[in-house]
Amino acid sequence: MKCPRMLAVALVGVTSMVLAGPADAQPLDRGTFHDEFTEVIEDFCDVPDLTVQLDQVVDGRFLFNPHGPDGLAYYMESIRISSTFTNVDGGNTMTGVERSLFKDLKVTDNGDGTLTTVVLGTGNATVYGEDGKAIARNPGQVRFEILIDNAGTPDDPFDDEFLADLGLVKGSTGRSDDFCEAAVPALTS
Repeated sequence: MKCPRMLAVALVGVTSMVLAGPADAQPLDRGTFHDEFTEVIEDFCDVPDLTVQLDQVVDGRFLFNPHGPDGLAYYMESIRISSTFTNVDGGNTMTGVERSLFKDLKVTDNGDGTLTTVVLGTGNATVYGEDGKAIARNPGQVRFEILIDNAGTPDDPFDDEFLADLGLVKGSTGRSDDFCEAAVPALTS
């Protein structure tokens, strides 16, 4: 991924914020990204000797924009993930499609070189069996809080560091099917 912010999202599953210039400033950064990868997962879903190949395509858009009288920067990202899971021994497959939006709801300057950010994650993830029928769903939204070190350079968003996941502010509002409960039978039967 070209943007350092995208790497942070991939590693921690959350976005990070920094201080920005005046509230009427132009976006700090915006763009699109595309990534494809393959991974082999041994003991998939903690099932001994179940080895699964995951092929994934991730496409998205992001916007990093200053807001409010203090010019604190807010991050928003829209992603679509297409996944194919293949049992390497039996050949069974299943697919998954996720569309999600991550959006900063509130960014607070803690006055000590750190920012606390409340992030909204919302969307829909659906897993399909080989016959194309949905076998698990996870729609809804969550809100969580993260802590970011702004590295003493509030106008340089690319040197921030994720410090901590401060936990859920609001748990899932939607249906949350157990992924492994649906995946293991689909990949082994």
